[in-house]
Amino acid sequence: MKKLLFIVNPYAGQRKANRFLPEMLRLFHDHDYRCEVYITGASGDATRFVAENGEGFDLIVCAGGDGTLNETLSGMLMARLTCPVGYIPCGTTNDYASSIGLSPDVMEAAADIMEGEPRTFDVGTFNGRLFVYTASCGAFAKVSYTTSQAAKNALGPMAYFLEGAKDVGNMKPTHMHIETEEYDLDGDFLFCSITNSTSVGGILKLDTQLVALNDGKFEVTLVRNPANPAQLSTILHGLTTMDIPNEMIHFFSTQKLSIHCDPPVEWTLDGERGAETDFVELVNRHSATKLIIPRHARYNPILQAEDGGEEL
Repeated sequence: MKKLLFIVNPYAGQRKANRFLPEMLRLFHDHDYRCEVYITGASGDATRFVAENGEGFDLIVCAGGDGTLNETLSGMLMARLTCPVGYIPCGTTNDYASSIGLSPDVMEAAADIMEGEPRTFDVGTFNGRLFVYTASCGAFAKVSYTTSQAAKNALGPMAYFLEGAKDVGNMKPTHMHIETEEYDLDGDFLFCSITNSTSVGGILKLDTQLVALNDGKFEVTLVRNPANPAQLSTILHGLTTMDIPNEMIHFFSTQKLSIHCDPPVEWTLDGERGAETDFVELVNRHSATKLIIPRHARYNPILQAEDGGEEL
């Protein structure tokens, strides 16, 4: 039999993975997999376990939120593991899962892993630390980890909006100098997001025509600090209609960028608290990991034709 390592976050979302654990194990067994299950108990558990014990498995599957996927892939990066990964999204918003066409139904997502196909995806590094789909700072960036789990379970994505509304009166810009091969920007910004997804925190939604998840590039969104109501209106219109870029919102794609911040700013990586720093370098690792997607998602426009890439 083939070997499958199953990483389960029992606290993610409304604890859906717990209710379906026996059925998922039976499904994997019926597809000729001998399973080893690891239940996480704290932040960082999945990364440590995968890095120390992931060698020799034919498939690694994780069930949880986007943070669980981040930890699983981080452990694989540390151990230089190259087997495919299956993701069963059980979090609150599941931004990345929805971007790549994974089912929110636990058993359907598990079946899609057994019957789907691996595709290569880009990941990013943030001063060397892996992130799967977003690194962000500024307005609303913290709501993903400051919103309580109880609120997420009870209210779903609405919980993020309610939490973010508390910060509206306290929003302060950060002076940033952004350098890429294509751009050199300087100014006061309310929000900065470097993404490889069509959705961030249930708040920022990007047009699928603007995004590709395995093209070797990030999408960068920078919102300037408004000096008057007209500029604020331009920002709100741009974000709600995705009519960007405009005079207040920079939007572009790049493979690598560096950002100097004054004062230091706290970042969010894949919905989890990151570092507070005055300098960050972000690099796109092109086609660095293999995720299994449903067969019906193979023609997703955000997935370009595969052309190799670097190994994780």
